[in-house]
Amino acid sequence: MKVVLDTNCILQIVFPKAAYQEVWKALIAQKYTICLTNEILLEYREILERCFQDAQFAEYVIELILSLPNVERVTPFYRFNLITADPDDNKFVDCAVTAGATYIVSNDHHFEELKHYQFPQVDVRTLTEFLNIVRTL
Repeated sequence: MKVVLDTNCILQIVFPKAAYQEVWKALIAQKYTICLTNEILLEYREILERCFQDAQFAEYVIELILSLPNVERVTPFYRFNLITADPDDNKFVDCAVTAGATYIVSNDHHFEELKHYQFPQVDVRTLTEFLNIVRTL
């Protein structure tokens, strides 16, 4: 199963006492594949560093993710521009479509716009929904 994790989800899974830490553990255990672009990695690093005020921690998380064999790096050559309310979120959509991802996991309501499109079809799940999927793996 291929998954694109929105940055808001990364923030909620990386700490040992995080409520959604099982999603992180499942990634480390290679129970699903995370799909990434350079843009997404840069956002992960920037937001982790800003939220936790720790550049070393942000770099550690990025390096750990990139060291995993279940990482698929993609380069989208087409921009779908499906999310109009927050165009910055389109990088996750473009990644998911390019990689053929099963899900985008996000708690961002802007992704609701994707329900209005039949093509490309992108299945968005909340972090809670994805946690329940991970628990069945």
